[in-house]
Amino acid sequence: MAGGASTPALVAAVSEAGGLGYLAAGYRRADAMSEQIARTRELTDRPFGVNLFVPAATDPAALAGVPAYRAELLPEAERRGVALPERIAPDDEDWNAKIAALLADPVPVVSYTFGLPTRQEADALRAAGTAQVATVTSVAEARAAVALGVDALCVQGPEAGGHRGTHQAGPEPGGEPLLELLALVRAAVDLPLIAAGGLGDGAAIAAALRAGARAVQLGTAYLLAEEAGTSAPHRAALADPAFTETVGTRAFTGRVARGLRNAFIDEHAGHAPHAYPEVHHLTAPLRAAATARADTQQMHLWAGTAFAKARPGTAGEITARLWHEAQRQDTPWRTGTAQEREPR
Repeated sequence: MAGGASTPALVAAVSEAGGLGYLAAGYRRADAMSEQIARTRELTDRPFGVNLFVPAATDPAALAGVPAYRAELLPEAERRGVALPERIAPDDEDWNAKIAALLADPVPVVSYTFGLPTRQEADALRAAGTAQVATVTSVAEARAAVALGVDALCVQGPEAGGHRGTHQAGPEPGGEPLLELLALVRAAVDLPLIAAGGLGDGAAIAAALRAGARAVQLGTAYLLAEEAGTSAPHRAALADPAFTETVGTRAFTGRVARGLRNAFIDEHAGHAPHAYPEVHHLTAPLRAAATARADTQQMHLWAGTAFAKARPGTAGEITARLWHEAQRQDTPWRTGTAQEREPR
């Protein structure tokens, strides 16, 4: 939920309700991440996690396609009075500073998206007492994460909103639905699995737990939460019957990401090179301007396939409702007493 939807208030509210809230550190400098960690601790004494985007060098062939994509976007930018960057500086997500900050002031859990840390970094965080979760989208990625010694895997299916967490930006992500991917990963590795992608109600949560997940991770379900930083136009679009489907696209960032299908996606589908984060920075001014004028046909409206099931309310209410819905399903996956597994 990087880019604004994730807030300390949202994270704290989910943790207070019995879940594990995650702060999104993607697109933030290390000092801003640390400020949000401090604010979250002011709001809750419950455990929470921090999600990191793992940087990687962009394929030179993909970089070579950025100027052409800029030229394609330029007429729209000029009509809107928006300046597109002519040169995009390398962006390593302030990675080293973030790792240093998390070692100096550890949090209970760190998760990784878009790749894995080095062994030295993973060992250092482990020694600091931080549990580590790797986002994986294939059996090969799962095996690489296991070899690194992470504590759990977040298995992300193609139904997930926002970016698919593939370890490489270029290859097209696998299309196995979440439950099939869970089965494949479960057969290949022996680690606790967290299911993510398209889980919008109790029935879907229960199905993922029956399929072998030890927990589930949701993002789109919280976009309408009172504590979420979701923009007003994005909130309106999620409830707008004119938006009927989501699609995966590289048009906004160069990485495959799922959002509500709109005019920008249709116009630029298949044209963006797999240059991430360069395309992200290239389109950022256009997206910011579209948000400012509430133009939902030109915005990135990240959402998973279950977006129509998202409901407003506090994050605590949403967490409790979803878990109670799951509890009412046929639940042979349950262990312990109902009280032990009930959100607070």
